Amino acid sequence: LPPTCLPAPKAADEGTPQAAGGQDGDGATSAAADGGTAGSGTGPDDTAGTARNDAPVAPPGDGAADDGDDRKMPAAEDGGPAPRPPPDAAGGGGRGPRPNPRYDSVRHAIVTNDGARANMIRLVGLKSLFSRQLPKMPKEYIARLVFDRRHKSLAILSADPSKRETDEEIIRGICYRAYPEMRFGEIAFCAVNASQQVKGYGTKLMNLLKMHAVGEGIEYFITYADNYAIGYFKKQGFTKSLQMHKSRYHGYIKDYDGGTVMECYIHPSIDYLRIPEVVAAQREFILQRIRHLSKSDKVKYPALPAGFADRHVSGRNRDVARALAIPGVIEAGWTHRDLLASTRRAKDADQRKSALRAELLAIVSKVSEQQFAWCFRDPVDTDEVADYLDVISDPIDLKTMERRIRRGDWYKSKQMLHVDMVRMVENCKTYNDRGNSYYDHAVSLEKFLPTIFPKRMTEG
Repeated sequence: LPPTCLPAPKAADEGTPQAAGGQDGDGATSAAADGGTAGSGTGPDDTAGTARNDAPVAPPGDGAADDGDDRKMPAAEDGGPAPRPPPDAAGGGGRGPRPNPRYDSVRHAIVTNDGARANMIRLVGLKSLFSRQLPKMPKEYIARLVFDRRHKSLAILSADPSKRETDEEIIRGICYRAYPEMRFGEIAFCAVNASQQVKGYGTKLMNLLKMHAVGEGIEYFITYADNYAIGYFKKQGFTKSLQMHKSRYHGYIKDYDGGTVMECYIHPSIDYLRIPEVVAAQREFILQRIRHLSKSDKVKYPALPAGFADRHVSGRNRDVARALAIPGVIEAGWTHRDLLASTRRAKDADQRKSALRAELLAIVSKVSEQQFAWCFRDPVDTDEVADYLDVISDPIDLKTMERRIRRGDWYKSKQMLHVDMVRMVENCKTYNDRGNSYYDHAVSLEKFLPTIFPKRMTEG
């Protein structure tokens, strides 16, 4: 184990240096949830990437060394902010915890470098998990942050008894650092074992972290996300619109050009482990109000007569007139203007979709015409290249892109196609060594992309 694994001395640790910020690719440190690796192209629904940069030693009071920066949060009128207690497990005071089938069976633990044997084994497991799922991340950098005593990790543990007290016990994990006096935390790594992907564990992991953060008094989580991670973090409640004032994190987290800063507000009164129940209750309440105000469940109209669809309807907007002729539509409150507006929106959406499809097909065709693009036109033959899927977890090629475009429901914007193009380049550069002809073709494609995509997509 690295020297930082040694138990913390009894005296104050005044000389612990902050881990240097490793960088991945263009300057962003990557992390993946649900087993995805940012930059290697794991599925868009399960990928998460974060950029973890150099941070100065935390101010006095958070258990880290004092670097002389004595900034504190502005004191409240009652004397200053205090950590908030976590919400009642039942969502209300004094009722006691209720069973939660979604999380009661999930074994999890907060892991710190406190010198305890069990935690040392789990830290090694976390380091191994992050190293496997983030192959482009320097292993030394991962070890430095995971074993740093100012960082904590939330680990979800395997239920298999044979894996207990081994590094294989860790199947999911998130590593973060809290800044208590500033009431925010920075997420460094987030990953789920490849065998546990697409099972919703990325969401469970984040919700468990949020519940723990409430008890620590953390008000915001902040992270830097690359293009592969933004979608995941949005699903977990993160946003690009920062509400936290920059003065709270400036100097603790270094800004850089390789990623998008995102934050998530941690509401002290929300039980994040019961969000599906809360949403279901809200939905049922709305439906009850609709049933109270509407007659749709009380009045039954006769079935449409045979040949109704072929009946002649006069007027300019025949579809609207035919819809209004259906018994119950007018009684439900629909007007000619309402139906006309909805029809126009649908037509406009279809026109935009068709225009985007044509534009994306033209881009793929233009790339395919280039002399260096021959090796990207078809999927890699894994029968000939047997170990390709061991190295590349999410392959992509021009034929697959074209099929997705023609299907019409995959790419919602040019930026999504650009992400796949970049992933195709990174896959090729990852599998092939520098100097290899395939590697050179990937470099040529990388230089070509800025000529066919807007500058804002290719910068950074």
